Amino acid sequence: MAVNDLKLKSMKKLRLLLGFLLIVFSPHAQQPSWKIVSGHITTHWADDVNPSSTLPDYPRPQLQRTSWQNLNGLWKYAILPVSENETKPTSFQGNILVPFAVESALSGVSKTVGKNSILWYQRDITVPAKRKGKRILLHFGAIDWRSDVYLNGKHVGRHEGGYDPFTFDLTDALKKGSKQQLTVRVWDPTDEGPQPHGKQVVKPGGIWYTAVTGIWQTVWLETVPDTYIVSTKQTPDLDHKTLTVKTSIENFQPDDEVTISAWKGSVKVAEKKGADTSFTLSIPDPEVWSPSHPFLYDLRLTVMRRGKVIDEVKSYFAMRKISIAPDANGIQKMMLNNEFLFEFGPLDQGWWPDGLYTAPTDDALKFDIEKTKEMGFNMIRKHIKVEPARWYYYCDSLGMLVWQDMPSGDLGNGWEPRPGVLGRGTERVRTPESEGYYRKEWNAIINALYNYPCIVVWTPFNEGWGQFKTVDITNWTKQKDPSRLVNSASGGNFFPVGDIEDLHNYPDPAMPRPDVFGKNKALVLGEFGGLGLPVEGHTWQQKSWGYQSFKSNDSLFKRYCSLTDKLEELIKAGLSAAVYTQTTDVEGEVNGFMTYDRKVMKMPIEKLRAVNKKMYTIKQE
Repeated sequence: MAVNDLKLKSMKKLRLLLGFLLIVFSPHAQQPSWKIVSGHITTHWADDVNPSSTLPDYPRPQLQRTSWQNLNGLWKYAILPVSENETKPTSFQGNILVPFAVESALSGVSKTVGKNSILWYQRDITVPAKRKGKRILLHFGAIDWRSDVYLNGKHVGRHEGGYDPFTFDLTDALKKGSKQQLTVRVWDPTDEGPQPHGKQVVKPGGIWYTAVTGIWQTVWLETVPDTYIVSTKQTPDLDHKTLTVKTSIENFQPDDEVTISAWKGSVKVAEKKGADTSFTLSIPDPEVWSPSHPFLYDLRLTVMRRGKVIDEVKSYFAMRKISIAPDANGIQKMMLNNEFLFEFGPLDQGWWPDGLYTAPTDDALKFDIEKTKEMGFNMIRKHIKVEPARWYYYCDSLGMLVWQDMPSGDLGNGWEPRPGVLGRGTERVRTPESEGYYRKEWNAIINALYNYPCIVVWTPFNEGWGQFKTVDITNWTKQKDPSRLVNSASGGNFFPVGDIEDLHNYPDPAMPRPDVFGKNKALVLGEFGGLGLPVEGHTWQQKSWGYQSFKSNDSLFKRYCSLTDKLEELIKAGLSAAVYTQTTDVEGEVNGFMTYDRKVMKMPIEKLRAVNKKMYTIKQE
C-alpha cells in the first residue's frame, strides 16, 4: 500500500474517532432524548418545538413580574396502576415533554392512562440559594384532572380541576441549597368520572375526541416578596368612565400603601394611592375597545412600605361594555358599547393534531385567532374548553369578542322534569359530588378569566349536556359577574332565565321565535353550518363526517354563501348573533374552514371575508 494511502486511511480513522468523541461529549448528547410520535398528521409548527425552549413565553399577561422561571421541557414520567399500597415510583419509564398531554404526539409518549392508572412526573428544579424574605411560588396553567404536588418528598398541595390555573407556595418545603426535586401525581378518569371533561372521552369517535391527561399548560416558578400582589379584579364602567380595581395582597401590613395607575402609552391618565386594596380610577375621555379598535390601557400596581417598593406588577385593561337593550320593535339586542353590533364567528374547539389540548407554539396559538379575523369574523365561541391566558390576551389585542363555554361533564344519571317552563323543561340529575365539582371549577374559571375584556358572554351549559339547576346556576353566574351577558344553555333546555335565547340548527340558519322570546332575551343562533369537505392528506382518520358533505372547494363555498343569504333574513328579523361550525376540522370532523393541521384553507379567504363583512351592515326591518 502506498504511503499516501496509509496517511489517508489514518486520517479517516482519526476523523471518525474525533467525530465519535464529539458525539459522546457534546452538550446535546447529554440531553434526554425526545421526538414526536408518528402516526397522525401534524401542523408545521411541530417542527419548531424545541425541548430546551418549549412554549417559553410569559404565561400570565394580566399580572406580570420579571422574576420567573419556565419549567416546561423534558420531565421524567411513569404510568403505574392504581394501588392501595401506592408509593412514589423509584424508577421512570422515559421522558415526557411538558406541557403536552401524555396522549399527544408532541409529548413524545402518546400513551393512554385512564382511571385505573396514575401518571407520575418528576424533575429537578433550581431556586435562588439566597431567599431570605422571599416566597417561591409554583404555578400550573392547567392539569387534567386531580393533581398532587410534592417537593423533596413533602406534599405541598392537591388540586382538582382540568381547566383552571392554580398555585402552590413551595417555600416551607424547600431544603438548603438551590437544587430541589419536584414530583407531580395525576389521576384522571376522563368521561368515566363526575368531573367536567369537555369533549375528551375514553373511546373517541364522532364529536368526541382523544383523552387528555396531565399537565397541558405551562409550568413556572415565580419569586415574590413576603408581601405580594396575589391577584386583581378589574371592572370597567364605560357609562361612568371609571375602572374599579380590587386587589388581593398576601401579608398586607397596616402601614403599607398601594399605588394604582392607568397609562395610555407613555402618558399616565389616572392614579390612586392609599392604604386600601380597592380603588376606582376615573378614566377621562376613554378610548373604547371594540373589534375594529382593540385599544388596551396599561395598568401598574405597586405596594410601598415606608417609601420603599415591596412589590410591583404590570397589567392592562380595556374600556368596553356589553349589554342588551330593546330595538325599535321591542326585540332585545346585544349591544357593544351601547350600540348594536351583529356578532358573527366560528365555533372554536382549540384542538391540535399534534398537541391535542395544547398548541405546539405560541405562534400556533395566535394563528387561529388571526385567521378568524382575516376571514371577516368579529367573535369566537370557545367551545367547552378553556385556553391558556395568552390566547385571551391575543383576542384582547387583536380585537376578537369571545363567548366562553363551561366544559361539560357528567352526562348520565337520567333526566328530571321541570314543568311550567317554555321549551324542553328537563334537567340532569347530578350527585352532590358531581354538582360540587361543577360549581367549584366554573367559579375558578370565571375568576381566572374575569379581567380579559374580550370575553362578553358566559355559557354555563351546552345542548343539555349535564345541564342541571339551570335557574340557580344562571342566576349565580350573573350575580358573580353582572358586567357580562349569560347564555344559560346554548342549544339546550330553555328556562326563563339569563340574557340570551340560543338555538342550534344544522345545516341551515334558524332563530328562536321573536314573538315568544324576543321581548326578554337577545336571540342568537348558537350553532349552524357544519359543512364538510375532507382534504386528502390532511385528515386525522379515513372515516370522517360533516353535517353536509361536499367534494370540491367551489361547491362548498357556494353552499356557504347560501347559508349567509338566509342569515341576512334572520338578522332583519331581530337576530343578534350567529356561530358557524367550525374554525378547523377536529379528529373525525371535517367541517372546518381549515384542515385539522391548519395547512389548507378550504374556501378563499378574500371571498369569505367579503361575504362575512356584509353581515355587519344589514339593517333590521
